Amino acid sequence: MKKSFKIAMLTMLVSMIALAGCGAKGSKEDEASAGGTTEDGKLKPYKITLVYPGTAQKDLAVVQEEMSKYLTEKINATIELKPIEWGSWDDKTNLMKISNEPFDLMFTASWYYYPRDAAKGQYLELDDLMNQYGKDIPDVLGPDFIKGSRIGGKLYALPTKKEFGQSFGLLLSKKLVDKYKFDVNGIKSIEEVEKMLGTIKANEPGVTPIISRKFTNVWEAANYDNIIAHIAVARGSKEIKAIDKLEDPKYIDFYKRMNVWYKNGWFDKDILTSDTDQAMNMIKAGKGFAVASSLKPGKDKEMSLTSGTEVVQMETAAPFTTTGDAQGAMLGISRTSEDPARAMMFLNLLYTDKKLLNMLDWGVEGKHYVKKSENVIDFPEGVNADTQAYPSPGGWMFGNQFNAYLWANEDPQKWEQFQKLNDSSERSIILGFAFNQEPVKAEMAAIENVNKEFEASLGTGAVDAEKTIAKWKEKRDAAGFAKVKAEVDKQLQEWAAAQK
Repeated sequence: MKKSFKIAMLTMLVSMIALAGCGAKGSKEDEASAGGTTEDGKLKPYKITLVYPGTAQKDLAVVQEEMSKYLTEKINATIELKPIEWGSWDDKTNLMKISNEPFDLMFTASWYYYPRDAAKGQYLELDDLMNQYGKDIPDVLGPDFIKGSRIGGKLYALPTKKEFGQSFGLLLSKKLVDKYKFDVNGIKSIEEVEKMLGTIKANEPGVTPIISRKFTNVWEAANYDNIIAHIAVARGSKEIKAIDKLEDPKYIDFYKRMNVWYKNGWFDKDILTSDTDQAMNMIKAGKGFAVASSLKPGKDKEMSLTSGTEVVQMETAAPFTTTGDAQGAMLGISRTSEDPARAMMFLNLLYTDKKLLNMLDWGVEGKHYVKKSENVIDFPEGVNADTQAYPSPGGWMFGNQFNAYLWANEDPQKWEQFQKLNDSSERSIILGFAFNQEPVKAEMAAIENVNKEFEASLGTGAVDAEKTIAKWKEKRDAAGFAKVKAEVDKQLQEWAAAQK
């Protein structure tokens, strides 16, 4: 009894502390809603903390200092750039969240816990803050980006303005494309792809036609707006209706075809574990021909630069935009921010102020890059990609990518091509829908374990598709699939009704 009483008292004490913290936080938000101003209406000094995945660069402090000088002039703020290694991201950011560590902005994405963290209240709702302190952002992003970023009709993070959707296809060895005079223009059917792979197999005995099982991922992303647990809305659907992909004849036929590819010897021997890096290394060594990839304008140029071998891209499906694409890279304002208004002012600058964005993306002009023209940059004399002291943290994570300078080896029309992709990309009929897993989280955990048993082997093409899918469905049904499907249907109907 004494032990139970102590536990109960401890639980009550923790709850009281949490409630007290919430009360204190509310007062901070009240102060921040006024922009953190003094009695005479001036902004108080404030340090903004930006948390994002990446490796801390040698000159991080140098860039941080220059950004702080600029931000002090603009919004009386300094900044702490806080990159966290990808491998440590989950552990370190989870600790920051559960310990209520104060910070202002954090990278998030549909594929990196945005829906989960939004449901848990980790990020503040942004509409009111944006209307007051980020008034330029809606015009920069446009309605589709904002619509696609909402969860339950509410906005908890702001997306990077970059490619809105993705096209799909292959990165191919330029050397072999030129040798066999392959036509890589236009959208190629799967039959045309097969002719190329067959040619390589027949004539290049030391070359693997296609590396990794990424082609199956790319094909699925091009043909379905995936919701969860292989429940999806088929691309081109005219009605808001979810299907079970494992019962879709198109899906089954595709994996039958992958089994043929496997029997033809077109895949690499490490297909279960091989990735893009391994594929690019094999292409560079003259031992590989193709790897599947989501595509965007200039993707082949970027990959050629980073890998040290020339590749060309070839589309196998036209651009498609899903909620996941709209939420592909975002910044959310933490519930622990001590001045959310100042954080929103900073975001507004990231979308509109070219000088600030390019400092974050590329460093200090004259030290980390030099301008070749108004929007084109290159390394300073004596510096190259291997010796630079501020490698980009990843411009795709921040603000308005269309304001980023281009490097001398990039296509000068890159951003115009991005805009063309954005304008032409087919929008999913459920753009903006995000599934809340909470009502079926127990079933989802069981289904995920079942999926792990079958997904990988099916993606390699090494198994009989029909037999494997039949066994998969049987085990998945026993794990509670019907309840998950019913919950998806329910939430879709509610979302559709709210869209009017």
